[in-house]
Amino acid sequence: MSAISARTMQVPEQNGSFEEVRVDIPDPGPGQVRVTVEACGVCYSDEVMIANGFPGISFPITVGHEIAGRIESTGPYVEGWQAGDRVAIGWYGGSDGTCDACRDADPTNCPHLEVPGIAYQGGYADAVVVPAMALARIPDELPAPVAGPMACAGVTVFDPLRRSGARPGDTVAVLGVGGLGHLGVQFAAHMGFVTVAIERGPDGEKLARELGAEHYIDSAVTDPSEALQDLGGAKVVLATAPNGAAMSATINGLGRRGELIIIGATPDALDVSAFQLITGTKSISGTAAGSALDVERTMRFAAETGVRPWIEEMPLERAGEAFGKMTSGQARFRMVLTTGN
Repeated sequence: MSAISARTMQVPEQNGSFEEVRVDIPDPGPGQVRVTVEACGVCYSDEVMIANGFPGISFPITVGHEIAGRIESTGPYVEGWQAGDRVAIGWYGGSDGTCDACRDADPTNCPHLEVPGIAYQGGYADAVVVPAMALARIPDELPAPVAGPMACAGVTVFDPLRRSGARPGDTVAVLGVGGLGHLGVQFAAHMGFVTVAIERGPDGEKLARELGAEHYIDSAVTDPSEALQDLGGAKVVLATAPNGAAMSATINGLGRRGELIIIGATPDALDVSAFQLITGTKSISGTAAGSALDVERTMRFAAETGVRPWIEEMPLERAGEAFGKMTSGQARFRMVLTTGN
């Protein structure tokens, strides 16, 4: 083996623009693999990294943590993987925002929470070297541009639904039908829940029902909590919209032992009283993307049920344009960079 030359779309400085730069991608070391990138999704967390919003970031930076491709070579001590295997790499390490190995939530301290773009080069590139423990096997049914978003967006909505107290036949509401929510509605419907989509405006109803929602709540004209109680109360509200007021407006719509699960990252404070939670034994929790095994479970479920992210593909060299569509809210619903590999 030897180092290979590859394109990367680098950001040279905080809040800088993308530049195409050729770099040498080294041989994989012990416990590592080198992956030929076929596709990489564009995520809001990439924007936070470029803004230097996480500890441990050093510029220039190559972001991208919704990676799909094939193993090109393996380093020493890698077992169970070989060249040619189709793999996805996401934001991994723990299913609740902390590391499953050492329980440290700070990526600057934890040796296992190695995030693409921070601990090593991300997937806006032709190739990347990653830890073998980050790999998730891609089912044959999922092409690379579809598998990439499942490594972050997909697992972020599927895993908390899988781990929640909801069972088939229970009412599950998805707050926000965007990049995360459009997947949340699909997963909830295919898991057998009575699925409710909550969005502002009447225009979202047709889309929500196409995705599998049985009920639609237009929060611009209807109190979400009252509407959910009319349906018997929600066992789960999966909050994908990053809006504290919108999240708070659903709390009284929870049924007995109902859960508000927050995945839409926002600094907004929630407006909630102890009485609201005590009455009906309700709970509020937050969750982050899951482990590599969780990503693999997510993709297997999607392959078996037909859940798919709605994507728009652009070639790697148009990373800046794809990133701009994502940050401006014009993406419908996930932007994916493809390399032609």
